[in-house]
Amino acid sequence: MRYLAIYRSAQPEGTPPTVETMTKMGNLIEEMTKAGILLSTEGCLPSAFGVRVRKSGGRITVTDGPFAESKEIVGGFALFQVSSKEEAIEWTKRFLEIAGDGESEIRQLVSADDFGPEVTPALRQQDERSRDRMAARQ
Repeated sequence: MRYLAIYRSAQPEGTPPTVETMTKMGNLIEEMTKAGILLSTEGCLPSAFGVRVRKSGGRITVTDGPFAESKEIVGGFALFQVSSKEEAIEWTKRFLEIAGDGESEIRQLVSADDFGPEVTPALRQQDERSRDRMAARQ
């Protein structure tokens, strides 16, 4: 099962990590990679460099950052391939022990199998081709 952990820091946006924190995080990332569970992870630049794109009532709007509500600012993410939600929670707890105060929202990612018979063989093949292309770019 694949899970996405979305991290929101309690620190003021743009607060850089210490060398000690980066070293500990690097060690955890290396451990997760060697264990075969970490598919991807990245931190995000401050929201001043971002935009929000929203569709409402048939209209699309684009809002430049920075964004005022710091509780909603995504600081980074990790993509896990694990055997259970409990395992994703345990890895996320270890991450938070290093990252410090903040929260991570963990969401299981959908797969074609979750949609049942509505996913035709042609749609399944299209999904597999797209995933293969994305994997080849990494």
